[in-house]
Amino acid sequence: MEGVGLSANNKQKQNQMLPNKTRGEFTRNQRKDSEGLSEAPDLEFEYSDADNWAVELSELYSYTEGPEFLLNRKCFEEDFHTHMPDQKWTKLDSVQHRAHAMRLLDGLDVIGREHRLKVARAILYMAQGTFGECSSEVEVQHWMRYNSFLLLDVGAFTALLELLNMEIDNSAACSSAVRKPAISLADSTDLRVLLNIMYLMVETIQSEEPTDSPEWRTIRETFKSELGSPLYNHEPVSVMLFGMVTKFCSGHAPHFPMKKVLLLLWKTILFTLGGFEQLQCSKVSKRAELGLPPLPEDSLCVVRSMRAASPPASASDLIEQQQRRARRDHKALIKQDNLDAFNEKDPYKADDTREEEEENDDNDNSMEAEPFPIERDEVMPPPIPHPPTERVCFPKGLPWAPKVREKDIEQFLESSRSKFIGYTLGNDTDTVVGLPRPIHESIKTLKQHKYVSIAEVQIAKEEEYQKTPLSGGEEELELCAIELLYQGILPSLPQYMIALLKILLAAAPTSKAKTDSINILADVLPEEMPTTVLQSMKLGVDVNRHKEIIVKAISAILLLLLKHFKLNHVYQFEYMAQHLVFANCIPLILKFFNQNIMSYITAKNSISALDFPHCVVHELPELTAESLEAGDNNQFCWRNLFSCINLLRILNKLTKWKHSRTMMLVVFKSAPILKRALKVKQAMMQLYVLKLLKVQTKYLGRQWRKSNMKTMSAIYQKVRHRLNDDWAYGNADLDARPWDFQAEECALRASIERFNSRRYDKSQSNPEFLPVDNCLQSVLGQRIDLPEDFQMNYDLWLEREVFSKPISWEELLQ
Repeated sequence: MEGVGLSANNKQKQNQMLPNKTRGEFTRNQRKDSEGLSEAPDLEFEYSDADNWAVELSELYSYTEGPEFLLNRKCFEEDFHTHMPDQKWTKLDSVQHRAHAMRLLDGLDVIGREHRLKVARAILYMAQGTFGECSSEVEVQHWMRYNSFLLLDVGAFTALLELLNMEIDNSAACSSAVRKPAISLADSTDLRVLLNIMYLMVETIQSEEPTDSPEWRTIRETFKSELGSPLYNHEPVSVMLFGMVTKFCSGHAPHFPMKKVLLLLWKTILFTLGGFEQLQCSKVSKRAELGLPPLPEDSLCVVRSMRAASPPASASDLIEQQQRRARRDHKALIKQDNLDAFNEKDPYKADDTREEEEENDDNDNSMEAEPFPIERDEVMPPPIPHPPTERVCFPKGLPWAPKVREKDIEQFLESSRSKFIGYTLGNDTDTVVGLPRPIHESIKTLKQHKYVSIAEVQIAKEEEYQKTPLSGGEEELELCAIELLYQGILPSLPQYMIALLKILLAAAPTSKAKTDSINILADVLPEEMPTTVLQSMKLGVDVNRHKEIIVKAISAILLLLLKHFKLNHVYQFEYMAQHLVFANCIPLILKFFNQNIMSYITAKNSISALDFPHCVVHELPELTAESLEAGDNNQFCWRNLFSCINLLRILNKLTKWKHSRTMMLVVFKSAPILKRALKVKQAMMQLYVLKLLKVQTKYLGRQWRKSNMKTMSAIYQKVRHRLNDDWAYGNADLDARPWDFQAEECALRASIERFNSRRYDKSQSNPEFLPVDNCLQSVLGQRIDLPEDFQMNYDLWLEREVFSKPISWEELLQ
């Protein structure tokens, strides 16, 4: 993490070190880039749960796995033609299909590893759509759907899970992999075949089509509930996959194909819990259940309708701006009466000032430009005529409805009362006696926009349960998929978070190759390393693509879990979020963004001719170094933009309303890193960057705010307004005293531990709250082992406690 935020001014230093001629060329090139960037249209990117189905299928395979497609086909056809000579799979009826699928499943039950692998490859060929008999990609996808539902119906998924469990526990394979100096594709063959089939089944079955039969819809719903419940091995499938991730990161199983494990884990979570649109619907219904007012707007719709802002100025723009400002300073140093006359004459004065202010916005160095030396009696130059400029169109209204917390209303009333009357009333938000009329109006406006979140209701209920464990009643716990998943990962959640972040660090493009970092390339490196330049280039593309897909999967997993846990119960979310923070997630994400983000988003690490199913249907063209360098014609790389938005959303979730974590953003110098990310002209990405800049603005100092007025304007236009929030000023926040930071995290941790203990740790329940046995017979019938010293002195005890004390039997009987 040591490199985080340290290279904010590297470009400037680099520029200073260049010789004059080179520096001029460097600046010109930068200006060209900058101009192209600001004139570029918005990126036509539609944020979704995942990319389209065909792309998600192709990303499962690395390009080094290409030869295995024909091997799978060979294994299937050998077996198929033995039992059904001169037949074609696509020409059989459903009964024959089912019979052959059952026969293959029986073949998985044999002891011999070689034979079992052949059968598994034949099943994989079925899941891949029996492509040898298809003439187009559409036909392959049709048979993939048909075969996946068929395999699920005959019970293939359960059989594959049992085999996967065997492979996970295969200590011989693990120990041989640990001893090997270099692990390659061959070490994970069995695991890859099983994970490929399972991924294809999950990914294919979860994608709904309007043409699906009612039977398929029923199968899908059953499969969804089974995946999310602890039917397989007494735990949800996701928990088993999390176990594979931690085993890999601990170094005990370096041969695990981690990309495939992470992709299957992501798609399993997405399928069982639901994506972003389902989350929005669940949020609406949950608010209705709790009796809260409906959401002021659909956040997904608002974000999708937003337009990107122009990116901040680059270094070359700033140099031009300084020269322009210097010329204006030329004009400024004249007598006051002349200046007034000049202002009256110049019809473009107002536009000029606005232009200057906007161009002055992004000076990272926060340094004022030095004016040129001016002679005392220089004559004022004539006004320069400006070309007519287009008028700026401002949005008619704010994109988001403003929100106010109950706490904000309380604070506003407290400060108003102490100012005007000199007394306070605690949490009373109704009494306005003695306050002036404008304050009444302000309170009315604040209450109109008051927003109570589901989390606030859940926290209040939890406090009630902790205060009144006996009279509070029994909590109704709905065992939905997310609740079952939380219960499954709760014992090892810290290790799971550390493991995911370790892999994310290894896959980040800014990470240096270190000897102690984990090897995530085990399932992409071939047995024989490339010998030609073309093979090396192809492997280089494959390795970069492999890392990008891993980042995409991990960012999606973390975001989905955070969002679902927050909706289910806020303390589940806080538990996961706190362990991410403890595992250095905040500096890791900032380290990820501390790169040329435009290069990452426009990276061309894919070879479309080698993507599945294109590569198995069409003749493979001859690959050349030029075609590999050219890449595809897309404006941007979907998965990389998706990953960036996910990571920004995770950072927002971790830091929102947490002053100690906001200060981490300030300490790690995140402002210049985040500001560079604004160059990406995509509204959703810009929105989450602006949110992260907004929370730390008041701590960045007046000079930063003065130099970044365009960014401040963008925050005003695009980010939700919190009434009474003075984010744009340097006023000290009562909640943000530096000595309270540790206390804030400790208090949160204590609340989370109480919640987990009350809900899930039945062994730790307070003995005072256990039910009491009041039945005389059962109490007297209990055998109690008395201590040895008591038995030895029993006679003395009888004499002292019973015989020597007078007993009034009459009183006892009454």
